[in-house]
Amino acid sequence: MVALINCRAVTISDGIIEKATILVEDGLIKAVGDNVEIPLDAAVIDLEGKWVTPGFIDAHSHLAMGEPGTKGSGDDDNEATAPVTAHVRMADSLDPWSIGIPEARKGGFTVMCTLPGSANIIGGTGVAVKLKDGLCVEDIIIPGTEVMKMALGENPKGCYGSRHIMPMTRMGNGAVLREALFNAKQYAEDKAAAEAEGKPFKKDFRQEPLVPVVRGEMRCRIHCHRADDIMTAVRISEEFGLDYVVEHCTEGFKVADILAEKKVRCVVGPLRMIPGKMEVWNCRIDNPAMMEKAGCEFALSADAQTATRWLPEEVGLAMAYGLSEEAAFRSLTINPAKILGLDHRMGTIEAGKDADLAIFDGHPFNNMTRCKATMIEGKFWHSEL
Repeated sequence: MVALINCRAVTISDGIIEKATILVEDGLIKAVGDNVEIPLDAAVIDLEGKWVTPGFIDAHSHLAMGEPGTKGSGDDDNEATAPVTAHVRMADSLDPWSIGIPEARKGGFTVMCTLPGSANIIGGTGVAVKLKDGLCVEDIIIPGTEVMKMALGENPKGCYGSRHIMPMTRMGNGAVLREALFNAKQYAEDKAAAEAEGKPFKKDFRQEPLVPVVRGEMRCRIHCHRADDIMTAVRISEEFGLDYVVEHCTEGFKVADILAEKKVRCVVGPLRMIPGKMEVWNCRIDNPAMMEKAGCEFALSADAQTATRWLPEEVGLAMAYGLSEEAAFRSLTINPAKILGLDHRMGTIEAGKDADLAIFDGHPFNNMTRCKATMIEGKFWHSEL
């Protein structure tokens, strides 16, 4: 057993506890509070002056699937050979030896969801990983966190329109997505009918991954920056009954009231994009603050590979432009945990949850602060203590 004592614990579930003690045993949090009895056999670590948060979570990354400088420009995340490639899986691109994993731990991150890129209308399945060292992907993947990546806007129309392949326009984006979902829904209905009647059914390798999607059993993660693309994602998702999350949400502030009313899950970021393409010209640091004011619930993301470790500084900038401290902490803890369906295991410092913790020598979102240690399931994977 390990006892972390005298820390400022940002529990998320029960506010900030000064002079807290956190007991860790068998990879789980056993107790937290300012009046916790410390067993005699516990290894005590005095964290006087340190902040402890739940391990940070980046719900949208491209971690460990072809870092910059590798063969093919490091792009192992876009199977840009057809607009719909629902049958490809990020697990087959994941490199558990990636330099991005230890780098992310240095920023206090313990879990990241790594997704296919946004070249395709449907790009395949992504998955969440624990940021431990592993010999193979099975050592780090969190089972049951598979999600289907989709994309709207400039990326797919630019990727395929330049080859005179549909989609060439935003109309084409919507049409390709609707057609794929329509066909998948028909396939799923035919499959269910055949199974109910005990008849043979010929499976289609390209259609099978979309069956849980159209049944609402697999969450969709839909890339969209511009406000009209965000609403297209909402419209098509409602049309087909999808369980979905809006990704990037760069112009979310324009439609924040609608997103809040519909309780749309959002992943916002990155917040410091250069105006490299028209759809991100309205990228604003105060977007999260405006979305919070409207009542939206969101996670913040770096949308990066190795650069995720600098995301806390970006969150600090969002605070400078109006984001509340409470929303800032939630945006890297419980909110991404909910988006990944992992809030029963992580996202707060509570008894019974995974002992995934980050220790900082100052306020976690101050650019003069350093992450001094990162614990995953009760083991320190990064430590400068």
